[in-house]
Parts: sequence; structure tokens; C-alpha cells
Amino acid sequence: MLTLSELAEISNSELRGDPQCVVASVAPIDGARLGDISFVRENKYKTYLEKTKASAVILPESMSEDFSGNILINKDPYLAYAKVVAALFPVIRPANSIHPTAIIHETALIEENVYIGANVVVGAGTKIKSQAIIGTACTIAENCIIGAFTELKPNAVLYANCQLGEYCLIHSGAILGADGFGFAPQKGGEWYKIPQVGDVVLGNNVEVGANTCIDRAALGSTIIGNGVKLDNLIQIGHNVNIGDDTAIAAHTAVAGSVTIGKRCRIAGAVAIAGHLNIVDDVTITGRALVSNAIRKAGVYSSGLVAVENQVWRKNVARFRKLDELFRKVIKLENTLKGRKNERNGCK
Repeated sequence: MLTLSELAEISNSELRGDPQCVVASVAPIDGARLGDISFVRENKYKTYLEKTKASAVILPESMSEDFSGNILINKDPYLAYAKVVAALFPVIRPANSIHPTAIIHETALIEENVYIGANVVVGAGTKIKSQAIIGTACTIAENCIIGAFTELKPNAVLYANCQLGEYCLIHSGAILGADGFGFAPQKGGEWYKIPQVGDVVLGNNVEVGANTCIDRAALGSTIIGNGVKLDNLIQIGHNVNIGDDTAIAAHTAVAGSVTIGKRCRIAGAVAIAGHLNIVDDVTITGRALVSNAIRKAGVYSSGLVAVENQVWRKNVARFRKLDELFRKVIKLENTLKGRKNERNGCK
């Protein structure tokens, strides 16, 4: 529990109301009770301010006159809310220890003040730095580096030669360093597997979601920059390079050898073809298909939004005739242009 005064300082907000009001938890504006704090940042939720039972609400200045109770005023209510939640629900670090069932190769280097859970496997030559947390049943192959304060949630897997920076968070089921998808065609239709001999390198403060896969490079490194946030169920192909502070939502697939710039925002279920370059500060909306390089910052979209099936069928039928219609329009324009020239005395 924290007072509103303490939360105001933590979230860098202006306090309007009782500084000694005690807050114990957070809740949505329409379900909050006494002792809860909530937040509103959009006008469509303004009506809830009249009925909420929250002890305090985080609001932008533009909405502060709409609520008579305790307020934390902040130009970014969502960020302020995030800081408040972090303060009210601090992460509890497990006590430093190595579980007796952990299997650690004799050449692995484990620094002081590390937690290693039950049934963890650590391969030869791997280095785990101070304050790292390795959850239950994680597998860490040979010659990996895990930075200070980095945490692997239970059942995360690192193949050989993965390098993780400091303060990273790898969620359960994530697999870093699996082989990239590389096969050479042979006569007869068979495929010859191309050895993937590169590695995976993560910067500092990277988060990798549950069941996300980051493939090792065929040669060189697959690189995930500082501050990158990857949601659950993402596929990152071999030799991809993602710039600092880029965020990618779930179900996105990034093919091999793609370079994504800094501070990009890529929504869910986006497909990015291989060997493309995307510059800094690009936003790509959900379910977009990126098949060409993006050389200018901005917002990019593709695909069709859902409509009634009957309308969709008609649109598809018409789309099939688009080329025919285009050719008719060109022919008609040429005809009209010819007639205009005739009227003007041109031959």
C-alpha cells in the first residue's frame, strides 16, 4: 500500500486531493472500489467518472475538471498508470541459490548472486552473470552469455552461442538460436540442409514473449537491439537485425535477412518478406504484408478489413476483373484524347 503523495512522486504527476489517501491496488474505472486507483485517457470513458468508486484516478489535465475525487494529473496517464502498478506490485526476486537438481557443466562460469531453479541444464563454457535468474527447467546450451539481472522464465531454451545483455526478460517457451530455415534445392526435388553456424545477440533491456522464436544466423549474427520488445508467438528469421526500442506484436513473421530500424512499431500478424530494409520510426498496422523495402518513416498498411461475407464475395469477383477494367479505361482515354485532337485540328 502507498499513499497518493508517494504515487504522485513515483509517477511524476500533479496531485489534486488528499495526499494521505491510501491506495492498495489498481482496477478498471468501471469496476474500481475503495482503495483502488484507476486511469482514464480517452473521452469515451469519461462517463464512468461520475459513477466510479475508485479512491483516486489518473487523468490528463483536459479531463481533470470532470472528476471531483482524488486525482493524479499527468500528460501521459497510461505511462503514469504503468509506474503506479510497478510500485504497487514490485517484482519479488527469488533468493540466490542453485537448486540441487540443476545440471551445470564443470566449465560453465556462474557468478555470485544468481538464482538457478530446478532441473535447469547449463552447457559447457556458458557464462551466467551476477543477479541473473534462471527459471525451472530452462535449457542453456554451450558457450552462451547471460547478462546481469537478466531473467529466463521456466522452460525457456537457448541454443549454443546465444548472447543476452543485461536486464533482459525471456518468457516461457521462447527458443533462441534454433536453426534458420535454409535449404539448397537439389536435382530430383530434394533439399540439402545449409548449416546455420551464426549466433543470436540480444542487447540490454530486451523482452521476448512466450513461444517466440529467434533463429540463429546462417553466418554472422541475428541481432536484437537494446530495448526491443517482442510479443508472444513471433517468428524472427536468421540474420534479422532489429533496431533499438522497436516493438513487435504477436503472430508477426519476419523472414531472413531483414533489417528493421529503431523505434518501429509493428502490429499483430504482419508478414515481412526476406532481405528487406525498413527505416527508423515506421509503424506497420495489423495483418499488413510488407513485400518491398520501406525507405521513409510513417504509417504503412495493407490488406482488407472484414466486411459481410456477401459484400466480400462481390468485391473479390470484381477484383478479378480489375485488369480488364483497367485496360478498358486506358482504351477509352486514348479514344477520347484522339477525338479531342481531331476537334482541335490535329491529325
